[in-house]
Amino acid sequence: MSDSSNTPALRMGIPIPNSKLGMWLFLGTEIMFFTAFIGSYIVLRLGSPGWPTDPEDTHINVLFGGVNTFVLIVSSYLVVVAHEAMAKKDFKRARTYLTGTLLLAVLFLGIKAAEYKGKIDHDILPGHIAETSTQAISKVDREFEAVVRQRFAVYIDEGVIETEQPDDIVTLSLDVTALGEGDVERPDSMTADEFAVFQESAKVDTDLYREWINLRQHVIANVSLSEPALAAGYLESRAQLSEGEAMPELTIDEVQEWLNGLRAEEHQLSALVNANIFDPHPIVFGNIFASCYFIMTGFHAIHVIVGMILFIVVLKQGSALDEKWTDFVENSGLYWHFVDLVWIFLFPMLYII
Repeated sequence: MSDSSNTPALRMGIPIPNSKLGMWLFLGTEIMFFTAFIGSYIVLRLGSPGWPTDPEDTHINVLFGGVNTFVLIVSSYLVVVAHEAMAKKDFKRARTYLTGTLLLAVLFLGIKAAEYKGKIDHDILPGHIAETSTQAISKVDREFEAVVRQRFAVYIDEGVIETEQPDDIVTLSLDVTALGEGDVERPDSMTADEFAVFQESAKVDTDLYREWINLRQHVIANVSLSEPALAAGYLESRAQLSEGEAMPELTIDEVQEWLNGLRAEEHQLSALVNANIFDPHPIVFGNIFASCYFIMTGFHAIHVIVGMILFIVVLKQGSALDEKWTDFVENSGLYWHFVDLVWIFLFPMLYII
């Protein structure tokens, strides 16, 4: 009769380490997560005729995206080599290749940050994009007002103008005008030369305010810039209309022409306008595009950061790195390959198609 105590214990389940099985299950949920994003993007893209594809509108940089694709592919290769080195107990070589992977991940995020900055600089952000001519004109109005308020705030912050209502832009405009005309006394804490600089800038800011308030009145009345929009002139022009006739409406073309005049080098407001106000260019479905772009690339960037943390955990072991970390490196590599694969789908969808 055989001794049953020598019979090996029956092991149930898949013949792979539990950690690897857990990683595959986790990646399955991640696949579903990104599939939802990709599927939603495809539905929105195909169901939105006129989707923005011009790089001048979207500020999509295909070169940056292509370089990032190459960076991730190379980093995946380095992970494979690092795992191979771990299996051969060449831990120094493994650390070298994992360091290379980590540096490539940093490079990827750096390029992505440069892309994000380009979109932020051009205000290609969800909810900020004008999709119609009316929205584009209103956006110019809001940007112009922001510049005026920013310029006026300097006089309050520096103590040149004192007011109890810093948000009352109309009253502030009167104070700034008075400053430019020499009707404001110099503060004791300021030299004559310093005060003279503010007096000169006040003249420019007064003109800036007048340009903006003129646009604001025309936007409110929806009247062409060639027609008066202030109360007296507006009412007089309306009184001259025949029955059934309407005042000409404000158009995006004349707002663009007006901006071009302010942008002219000989105009004293050119620098302010060029630096702070975008051309009134509507982008159909621009906000949906920007939302899709930032949510898909943003979540992918978060996954890149998580992968970097995994590699840092291994590299922190230094010379203490041994064979016990082999499975950890392999599982981290599986995760990193997934991150690479997701980007291979995102790149052609967002950058090329």
